[in-house]
Amino acid sequence: MKSPVLELIKVSVHMGGELILEDVQLEVYQDDTIVIIGQSGSGKSVLLKMMAGVYPADEGIIRCHGREWKTLSDEERHSLARKIGVQFQKSALFDNLDAYDNVAFPLREHTSMSEAEIETRVLECLRAVGLEEAKHLAPHKMSGGMQQRLGIARAIALKPEILFLDDPTAGLDPVNADNMSEMILNLKKEVKTTLVVATHDIQRAYQFAGRIFLLANKHVIECGSATETQNSTDSRVQQFIHGWLKGPLTSNSENNKG
Repeated sequence: MKSPVLELIKVSVHMGGELILEDVQLEVYQDDTIVIIGQSGSGKSVLLKMMAGVYPADEGIIRCHGREWKTLSDEERHSLARKIGVQFQKSALFDNLDAYDNVAFPLREHTSMSEAEIETRVLECLRAVGLEEAKHLAPHKMSGGMQQRLGIARAIALKPEILFLDDPTAGLDPVNADNMSEMILNLKKEVKTTLVVATHDIQRAYQFAGRIFLLANKHVIECGSATETQNSTDSRVQQFIHGWLKGPLTSNSENNKG
C-alpha cells in the first residue's frame, strides 16, 4: 500500500485563544486532487497553511513526504519547502516587485539557478498562465484575475510535487472562474503535481472533482467524489451544497447526521 504524501493525525489548532480545528484526520496521496470546502471563516486557509508547514499544530502530527513538520530543522524545512507550491489567499504578491520578479523570487530563494536559467523558468510559468506580455507589470496595476494567475505562476515556479491553492477563483465572475479552474487542471497535468484546493464555491469543487472534504463545526468530513458529495446523507454536507439558511452549520447542533 502506498504511503500518503500528506498526513494529518488528530490535529487541533487554536488561534487567539479560540479552537479553530479539532481532531483532523486527513490523508493525501500522490496525484490526488483534494478539494476542501466550507463556509467563509471555517478555517480552510488555516488548514492549508498547516499542511504546507506555515502554521504549527497545537496538537497532533502533520507529515509531508513522511517528514513531520515540527521536528525539522530550519535547513530541513527549507529543503522540504522546495517540493511545495502555495498560492495564498488574495495571492499575497510582492507589490514592490513586477510580475517577473514575483515569480523569480522562490527560484532565487530556494535554488542555485543562474539568472539565465531563472529567466527561462519564469517565462515558462508566465506563459502557462497567459501573463508573459505582462511580465513587467506591477501587481497593483493588474486586475484581480491577473493577480490570481500571477500567484499561481509563482506557486508552480519550483515545479512542486504538491500544489496548494487557497480560493484561486475568489472574486471572479462565473465565466472567468470556470476558465481559471480549467487552467489549473491543465497545469496539474503538465506539472504532474498533487493538488490541494480550498474553496467556498461548490461549483468549483465539483469542477475540480477529486476527493472533497467539508470543514464544518471545527471538524473535517470526507465527502468523496462530486457525485458522492451530492448524494451525501450528512445534513452538514447537504446544508452547505444547497446553501440552506437553517441546519447544523448554523445552529451549532451536535446531532449532525440525518
